[in-house]
Amino acid sequence: MPRSQEVILTNMCLVENDQGQFVMQIRSPERYAWSGAALPGGHIEAGESLHEAVIREIYEETGLTIAHPELVGVKHFHTRGDDIRYLVFLYRTTAFTGEIRSSEEGEVVWVSREDIASGAIELADSMDDLLAFYFEENASELYYERDEEGILQRIFF
Repeated sequence: MPRSQEVILTNMCLVENDQGQFVMQIRSPERYAWSGAALPGGHIEAGESLHEAVIREIYEETGLTIAHPELVGVKHFHTRGDDIRYLVFLYRTTAFTGEIRSSEEGEVVWVSREDIASGAIELADSMDDLLAFYFEENASELYYERDEEGILQRIFF
């Protein structure tokens, strides 16, 4: 059994203000295979530290300069077809400067938990699981595995 495998490295960060709101990006269905509201983040570049990557991605996507991002867990799954492990390092912070701004990747807004609960914000695929991880679960790992029909099932560890 090989001890190495192909991996896609990404991150997401829950940036929360002192009113209990957090930043979400409304992804364009014309630009992305999965649209709806998602936490900001993106791919980790070659040679870049995990810490540097999350700060860069949040700035690029939201206009906010975050500080002290805390790694709170990992989301991962294997891609369909090519079976590549897809890792998402999950961060959280309340320390930031700047004002939110939208980018070509989508509109950026402050959202409350009530906005999510009421359905006022349409979430992107699996964001309900991710927000449960951040707000409801006492876990450090969100893993998806496929059942016999190939449907992803979430597991918290």
